Amino acid sequence: MTNRKIIIGTRASKLALWQAEWVKSELQRLYPGIGVELNKIKTTGDKILDVPLAKVGGKGLFVKEIEEAMLRSEADIAVHSMKDVPTEFPEGLHLAVICKREDPRDAFITRRKAEGERNKFKDLKQGAVIGTSSLRRSCQLLHIRPDLKIEQLRGNLDTRIRKLDEGQFDAIILAAAGVKRLGWSDRITEILSIETSLPAIGQGAIGIECRTGGDINDLIAPLNDPETSVCVRAERAFLKKLEGGCQVPIAAYARLEGKVLVMEGLVGNLTGDIIIKEKIEGAPSDAEPLGLALAERMLARGAKKILNEVYGKCAPKINGDIAS
Repeated sequence: MTNRKIIIGTRASKLALWQAEWVKSELQRLYPGIGVELNKIKTTGDKILDVPLAKVGGKGLFVKEIEEAMLRSEADIAVHSMKDVPTEFPEGLHLAVICKREDPRDAFITRRKAEGERNKFKDLKQGAVIGTSSLRRSCQLLHIRPDLKIEQLRGNLDTRIRKLDEGQFDAIILAAAGVKRLGWSDRITEILSIETSLPAIGQGAIGIECRTGGDINDLIAPLNDPETSVCVRAERAFLKKLEGGCQVPIAAYARLEGKVLVMEGLVGNLTGDIIIKEKIEGAPSDAEPLGLALAERMLARGAKKILNEVYGKCAPKINGDIAS
């Protein structure tokens, strides 16, 4: 392997680089002497920081330019946060590996106080200002506390925490996995339960995308975690069934309990006053059919109406048919 070189396409944020460096170290552990380089690529999502993601395209904003680099052979693999990865891939590319998942839950973070004690979510004052760019998070938090004021929060993790400490927010919500990976666990006030905030599809997992042909697929295969892969693929099947042209409050979390795959899903409206939640169980070998079945159950309960109202003029397609 001493003559082999692999180029990793990655965003340049601290978290993206942590993930890419981790994959690099794992490859070098597996194949001593292999050359691994990082190609840092600025994506559309990195360039547009003053507009909510839902208004500029949602999913795909953080991967498109990296995928184009792979198609031009300027990168051999791409390392992504799974929650940013669309369910469809350009021709010639595919999701080859899903690495072992970190904590999939959301982290509730408040400003440091002199006395050291920080209020938990249930202790937030009336009308508290919460920073998040996620419609999924705001929907679920408003469902519990309609008095909260949700403000848009974009930027890298360190930027978001800095804005919190400057007093722009009473609290912010971030993915626990990213906070932990960057060594900032001490800033977490509380890990929100999945009953309070059901995670985003694939949250906490790292995915590796690459071209469909070539031996690169065999080289990176050992990095795949079978349990995480089963769970995330079930979640992504659920998302694919529901997804349309605009970002919407959709959540799902699958886990293995013994030999049973347990999965919960959620669809809500923007104000959080309407939430539909469902749960399904089955064999891990039926992961993707279970995800589809869960989506079907929710559509039957009215999720389609909610999605259509959120999409508005986007006229999304659900399972190939224009939503009506």
